[in-house]
Amino acid sequence: MAIQGPIPVSYTMVFPHGCYIVGEVEPVKDFDASAGGRFVQARDKQTQELVWQVAVMDGDPTLKPAQKTVAVKILAPVQPVPPQPMPGLPFTPVEFNGITITPYVNAAGRLAYSIKVREMHAPRQTAQTKASAGKEAA
Repeated sequence: MAIQGPIPVSYTMVFPHGCYIVGEVEPVKDFDASAGGRFVQARDKQTQELVWQVAVMDGDPTLKPAQKTVAVKILAPVQPVPPQPMPGLPFTPVEFNGITITPYVNAAGRLAYSIKVREMHAPRQTAQTKASAGKEAA
């Protein structure tokens, strides 16, 4: 099979309705290396970069509540900084670049995906957003 390891995907393939940060960016624990009360941060098996994690809520209105929040792992040498909150919104919108997914079977025997990204940033303005802003200014 030609596919080996994580599968590269686009942001819109994973989060077509957008997503929102609902947790803090935290280091991921390497459970094999951490022992005796000593915390060792996980490193990605392919890149050896440090692994961080943030909980995000998927903006898809058709998802059940239990499916809405997912963990996104961020590969970065230093702790990533989330975008600034947007006034009037209860959650901070976010986008990711360099996304890969790795399918696996979870403890319940169902197909699940591990999501890893290379960078996190505030959403870019879309053509629709720019058009709306232009109408309000006129």
